[in-house]
Amino acid sequence: MAKYTLSRALKPASLTRFAVGAAVAAGAVLAAGPAFAADDSSQAQKSAGQVSAQSVLKVAESQIGVAENAAGGGTPFHSWYMSSPRAQETITRDGGSVRAYANAPWCAMFVSWVGEKAGVRPTMGWDAYTVTYAKWFQTNQHWGTIAKPGAVVFFDWNGKSTTGIDHVGLVKQDNGNGTITTIEGNTGNGKVEQRIRPKSQVVGYGYPQYKA
Repeated sequence: MAKYTLSRALKPASLTRFAVGAAVAAGAVLAAGPAFAADDSSQAQKSAGQVSAQSVLKVAESQIGVAENAAGGGTPFHSWYMSSPRAQETITRDGGSVRAYANAPWCAMFVSWVGEKAGVRPTMGWDAYTVTYAKWFQTNQHWGTIAKPGAVVFFDWNGKSTTGIDHVGLVKQDNGNGTITTIEGNTGNGKVEQRIRPKSQVVGYGYPQYKA
């Protein structure tokens, strides 16, 4: 079952030693996916700004209750990521093998899968490692500190460092009391769940480009 301390989507080469504090590989900031809002004719992706945040959240909510197996894998999100061209790209960047993703922490794979299914991958990105995922939003200048519905939220349980990011999910709403409601994968007992989180654990938010 998933544990918060292992919920960071680790680099494949680090999976066997659970290197939670592993540094980001040089140049990885620019390797978290295609350029922001780039066209991808190989997938059924909508043009930037044609999908609403609520549509994305509806896809995420449809997966609530999906659980990992006893080995920590076996979800549709693992299978999709392993079969995607993105897996080969992140292996080239981080090392390891496609097989290493089979039972890997999957919070980032879940968010990436939601973006793919909702048709917003070009502006939501896709990655299996939370740190490079966050840095992709920063590099593309779609990063901030305001909790907006549909934003990709990055957590550090022990601080406010991008390199210390442990977990990622999607913002459902700002509750106006210092907390946010989220939809996350690889949380609780290794499931997709709706959670309430304190903003004090948030490093920042990535903003896909949604329909107004």
